[in-house]
This record gives sequence, structure tokens and C-alpha cells, in this order.
Amino acid sequence: MKYFFTILTLVFTLSSCQSSKQKNNPNTEEWINLFNGKDLTGWDIKFSGHQVNDNYKNTFYFQDSMLRISYDNYENFDDKFGHMYYKTPFSYYKLSFDYRFTGVQIPGGSHWNVRNSGIMLHSQSAASNEIGQTFPISVELQLLGGLGEEDRTTGNVCTPGTAVVMKDTINFNHCIKSNSKTYHGDQWVHVEATIMGGEYMEFIIEGESVLRFEKPQINGGFINENQEGKDWDKAKIIEDRDNWIAKKGTILNEGYIALQAESHPIDFKNIKLLDLCGCMDPKAKNYKSYYVKDKPEICEY
Repeated sequence: MKYFFTILTLVFTLSSCQSSKQKNNPNTEEWINLFNGKDLTGWDIKFSGHQVNDNYKNTFYFQDSMLRISYDNYENFDDKFGHMYYKTPFSYYKLSFDYRFTGVQIPGGSHWNVRNSGIMLHSQSAASNEIGQTFPISVELQLLGGLGEEDRTTGNVCTPGTAVVMKDTINFNHCIKSNSKTYHGDQWVHVEATIMGGEYMEFIIEGESVLRFEKPQINGGFINENQEGKDWDKAKIIEDRDNWIAKKGTILNEGYIALQAESHPIDFKNIKLLDLCGCMDPKAKNYKSYYVKDKPEICEY
């Protein structure tokens, strides 16, 4: 009898383990939370004039399920432009997050940085920035808050060291406005972005598509292509300037995601990513119907 119950218990245990193992549902989206809910693990920080992961004056910190960018420990901004980079580069993906501006701008910040921040897409890594570099080579999803009266769109695109194509023509304007509404006050604003490698990017604010452009690429100038490289010096890109200029026209197919700190406090929450690269073979165990870029080397059978 004791032997019988031992066998019965073993069979029950094995069947329980097998039944608890979840099968892949190819239609279920597997979103990645980019924050672990506790701290900044998995992110690299780079401030102008500082080494990688020197979180200057604790500007970036995690609190109450929010990533907060705060200037409580500052007396003056002093051009301490900061960016925090997620550890993994991506190519084809969807990004989703909420943001809100809080408080007032720290003294010393430029007037155009009042209620101004952004998410850098297809960015260079934190480690590849020069020590004094103010902004990474990237495509910026610019976030702006209303100033109380006039229209001020959010979900714009800015292009530090880059350019984009709109209506089949390369647009070298440093910032291009979206057609979004203006969001005054400290309300939360929901943002989504669809990033399709070097093909196109689309920005969505509160469920409405507000901007779409194609072929993000490296520009010959950092802000103005007509300055013959002088504006790279202004961005404190000295050693790598000629290398970047030589890459003019190179399509950006992938890169890092970075959150921006440029003098106005801002909170982020619910930062999630849906990777659109994966196994596209329906016979594979890890096939997903929503993948758009095939990675056959990761297929599991």
C-alpha cells in the first residue's frame, strides 16, 4: 500500500508539472517591462562631462513605480544634459509609455527646454558617447508640455546628427512638428511608437497617429547640414566628428532607447516594449503571428 501511494504521488506530481507548463500562444503579445519595478538595473546613464553610470546628483531614480527625472539636488543646470540608455538595442518594435511634466525648470536651463524632454530612438550607446557630448546621435521622439495658452504639439521628431525622409524627400529640419493636441498642466499623457527598423517610425499620442516618417539616417551636420561640421563641435563631438560625417546617408536600422534629462523635471511610467523580431516559422514552438522581422536562428523545434 505504501508503495502504491508513492507511485500515485509521483504520477500526480509529474502530471501537475506538465499541466502547469504554459504552451506558446502565437497570438499572445509578450510585452517587456523595461524597468524591474525596484531600481535602475539594466540601464546605463551618461551625463555630459561625466563617465558612464555616474548618476550626477541622483537625477534619475525609481520611485512608486515611476522613473523620475528630478533636479532637487541642483542649484543650477550648468549644461548637465543627461540620458539613460536601456541595455539592449532593438530594431523592429513597439514602445508604449506614459509621461507627465512636474514642477518648474531648474535655473540655468535654456528657455526652449521648459517642459521639454524626449525619448531617443535608434541611438548610439552610452559607452560610445564622447565624454563631453551633450546629445547622442539618434532620432528623438520629442515630448513637450503646453505653456498655458498657445498650441505646443508633442510627439514631434528632432534629429541630433540624423535626418528623416518625408514625402519622398530628405527633411533636414532639426525638429518637425506633429499634428498632436497640446497638453497643458501635469496630466499623464500616453504615448506609443511603432519602430520598423530603417523603414519608418510612427508616433501615436493618446491613441491618435500624429507623425510618421521614413528612412532615419545619419546626417552630415549635427543640427544644420550647412554648417560644414561646425555644429558637431558645439555638441562637443570632437574625436568622432569626421567618422560621423563620413557616414552621412547611412540608414539607421537599429539602436538603443534613451530617456532624456534636459533641465525640466518629468516622470515616466508603464514603459513597455513589444519586440517585433523573432521566429516566423509557424512550425516552431516560439513562433509569434505578430513578428514582422524574421530571426530564424532563434527558432525552437
